Order: sequence, then structure tokens, then C-alpha cells
Amino acid sequence: MTRIVRLLFPPEDQQDAADRQTASLAGLAVVLLLVVVGLFLVRTLHQKTAIEDCLLSGRRNCDAIVFAQP
Repeated sequence: MTRIVRLLFPPEDQQDAADRQTASLAGLAVVLLLVVVGLFLVRTLHQKTAIEDCLLSGRRNCDAIVFAQP
């Protein structure tokens, strides 16, 4: 089977295909990293907003209320 592949695709084409696959995997890794960082930021900003809303409403035990939520 590898002999057929070698005959059909010259080594340059095989290297180009391998380079494209590597670039695609690197792009996917970058996108996944950005998604994880984005989700972390959204969660952190939500917690900060909840604490700020609690404090602005005049409560004093905001840490217990906000950190008790899932």
C-alpha cells in the first residue's frame, strides 16, 4: 500500500500535506487555548460583578453569598 502512495504522491507533496496538517493542528490548539482563557475570564468577571452588586446593595457578608453559588 505504501508503494502505491509513493507512486501516486511524490515526496514533495507528502511533505506539503504533512506541513498543512501540522499547521492545522497548531491552529486548533491556539483556538482551544483562546476558548479556555475566554471561559476563565467570563467566569471571573461574573464573580466580580456579583460581589460588586452585593456590596452596592449595602450587604456586608458578600463573600459567603457569592462563593456559595456553583
